[in-house]
Amino acid sequence: MGPHPAVADVRRAVREALADLSPGDLVLAACSGGADSLALAAALAFVAPRANLRAGLLTVDHQLQDGSAGRAADVLGHAAALGLAPAETLKVRVGTVGGPEAAARDARYEALATAADRLGARTVLLGHTRDDQAETVLLGLARGSGPRSLSGMASRAGRYRRPFLHLGRDTTESACRALGLLFWDDPHNADPRYTRVKVRTRVMPMLEAELGPGVAQALARTADLAREDSDALDEWAARAFADCALSDIEGGVALAVPGLEGLPDAVRRRVLRRAAIAAGAPAGALSAGHVLAADRLITAWRGQGRADLPGGVGVVRRYGTLVFARAREPSVRTPRWTQPTWARTSRRS
Repeated sequence: MGPHPAVADVRRAVREALADLSPGDLVLAACSGGADSLALAAALAFVAPRANLRAGLLTVDHQLQDGSAGRAADVLGHAAALGLAPAETLKVRVGTVGGPEAAARDARYEALATAADRLGARTVLLGHTRDDQAETVLLGLARGSGPRSLSGMASRAGRYRRPFLHLGRDTTESACRALGLLFWDDPHNADPRYTRVKVRTRVMPMLEAELGPGVAQALARTADLAREDSDALDEWAARAFADCALSDIEGGVALAVPGLEGLPDAVRRRVLRRAAIAAGAPAGALSAGHVLAADRLITAWRGQGRADLPGGVGVVRRYGTLVFARAREPSVRTPRWTQPTWARTSRRS
């Protein structure tokens, strides 16, 4: 008799996520003790030795709740029982930038990255599920975000992999129960002060009640489709940025306007966003409105002055060149620039 269907599902997902690794590679599961990450850790503990991989566990103590150290110790107890080693608790100090959710996430990822580097891990597994993906898409819709935000979380992003993005939260909970693993329900996951909690406890149930089952699956499919389109546009924008960027500048980023004018809106604005970030604008604070302000220096040029961007970065148009820089504008000599063939033949959408 085979394993419980939910157990088989989580193991299959982890096995497929690690199929390209080499024997002896170290894989770490990021585990909070919740059902999703605990099912992930258990699946990794089963799959890794059968794939000749080493498997360990990291748990992050955000030190935001009473008893957090004890819960981290419980997670390490699970790691020992599952045979995961190395297993470590990473204590972090959570700041305030971007709000409590964003600050905790930033602290967590920084700690995971540092530990993975120190331990020589090939990859870190994260337990985000299809339900998390659906919530992310809805949050992006509510903010009026573009397709990159609507594409949600990637199954792979650098060192991180998310094997469960096509599995529901009910599957991970069932897997834990079938394996006799006691998981922890974080009270923050039911705190209505957090926007994501409102989406999880109010918006998603309402949508399921009014539209019928399958809303989470549909939103996850939307994320997949949006990611495919966004990846293609980002690749195009990267080529355009390389063609338009000028090397004759000190202390900023300059783009040749002629190469931008013929680009489709979606590509051109991606190039502008890339330039703003390269000049020092924080990616998380750079809104669509900021990018549109820079875009008007191309599409609605009337001799207007500097457009202000986050991080003290501004953008000005001078002599057919867009210059992105911090408060003190760098000097730019009028460049020689040749429009690439693909840009000359493209048309604005």
